[in-house]
Amino acid sequence: MSENLTIVGGGVIGLSAAWRAAARGRRVTVVDPAPARGASWLAGGMLAPVTEAWPGEEHVLSLGEESLRRWPAFARDLAAEGTDPGLASHGTIVVAFDSADAGHLDILAEYLTSLGRDVERLTGRAARRLAPGLGAVRGGLHVPGDLAVDNRKLLTALLAACAKRGVEFSASRVTSLDDVTGPVVLAAGAWTGTLHPLLADAVRPLKGEILRLRPRRGCLPPPPYTVRAVVEGRPIYLVPRADGELVLGATQYEAGFDETVTARGVRELLEGAERILPGITEYELVETAAGLRAGSRDALPYIGELGEGVYAATGHHRNGLLMAPVTADAVVAWLAGETPPDEVGAAAPARLLQKERV
Repeated sequence: MSENLTIVGGGVIGLSAAWRAAARGRRVTVVDPAPARGASWLAGGMLAPVTEAWPGEEHVLSLGEESLRRWPAFARDLAAEGTDPGLASHGTIVVAFDSADAGHLDILAEYLTSLGRDVERLTGRAARRLAPGLGAVRGGLHVPGDLAVDNRKLLTALLAACAKRGVEFSASRVTSLDDVTGPVVLAAGAWTGTLHPLLADAVRPLKGEILRLRPRRGCLPPPPYTVRAVVEGRPIYLVPRADGELVLGATQYEAGFDETVTARGVRELLEGAERILPGITEYELVETAAGLRAGSRDALPYIGELGEGVYAATGHHRNGLLMAPVTADAVVAWLAGETPPDEVGAAAPARLLQKERV
């Protein structure tokens, strides 16, 4: 495995693949003007394939659950390299603000039950017992198997592990694969579509704004669980951090490559959060930011070979952190001539060629 591997993109997917490949003896170069930033730096950190599930997206659920099973070992291996990535096992509560939103949760609960997933229906009162500080929610679901990770601790840990394993970094920007020698992994997130013709119309940027807040003296602390909510049809999430901060996200809309934070986005997030967690209005607002997720045509990422020696690892949408372990393991398997995880098959970029033929 002495041939040099180039990974274009230094977000959570690129860094995870680089670390795993270098640990197997591969010489690795990560090309990114600002590694460990971008959408990965702004993520909420939810590792929640079950509460992200929706009818018709069974392959997404299957791939996400397989990666979730790999997360504890992934986190242990990363911590053994010297830095704890901040994995948390507090689970998720999904709550609804009004009767219409409760109907949304009914659909999700019935779907998950039909798939045999562990989900507990909650009354509003039961939800408030689990997460003190919640407002007058109509009901909810408790999903105990979901995990969460501190995205910034994770990225710091990955950078340290890559450095320990001899990964080299180039601050240049790849604009053509003609400039790259040896096998290459395209993991540049929303920008990956500019690097290969097959991905040109298949990967698009999806803007998302997030806020980070901190309770002031006298405020109730954040809930002990990740709280996902549907408020008048708009999804929001609140993810507690071990240092007491709370990550609130995320808007989602088509805006090209615009990364500015809008007043409308901040207002929508705060108004939605106030209805779910009224005490949040007294929290200190410590950060506002916007990032670009890499959307795909069908909610599945593109993980697999695009051509001889060129591999895609992009289009993960909201699931980049969740799917980092299974994506990295697939990349390492291909490079070593081994069989990747079965669940990765549905995410093969070859499906783009099939649609073109149709």
